[in-house]
Amino acid sequence: MKKALGWRFSVVLLAAALVMTATLLSEAAEGPRQADNSIYEFWTKFRAAVIKGDKVGVAGLTRFPVELPYGMGILKNRAQLMSRYRTVFNGEANAAKCFGTAKPQIDPANPKLFTVGCKNAAGDEVVIYSFARTANGWKFAGLDNINE
Repeated sequence: MKKALGWRFSVVLLAAALVMTATLLSEAAEGPRQADNSIYEFWTKFRAAVIKGDKVGVAGLTRFPVELPYGMGILKNRAQLMSRYRTVFNGEANAAKCFGTAKPQIDPANPKLFTVGCKNAAGDEVVIYSFARTANGWKFAGLDNINE
């Protein structure tokens, strides 16, 4: 009788271990996507604001100062972003058009940052928009032009 119970106990333990392993593997596979839901929620709002040309909405989703490519300086505040909005979002690349299909690129080594690349008129992905997680959530943080 003891051998039968011991065998059954071993089978139950093995089954429990298999279920736990499968659950952990499943969570690991889904974990990054679940953890990054805030990125996709933010991206949906930011993208919609840029596509609509909603300068006030974009400014509300921006962390200042905003870093710009060499020679363009920085945007210190909302007023500067609004006055230079066209340069930032319709300079070498048309962000409103690009953001319609662009997807965030998440660096697993740095989960507090993500980027979105846009192509210029020649079809080269040269304009990179960067976003950072702040104490107040995700914010637009910078623009880089890899040609400059």
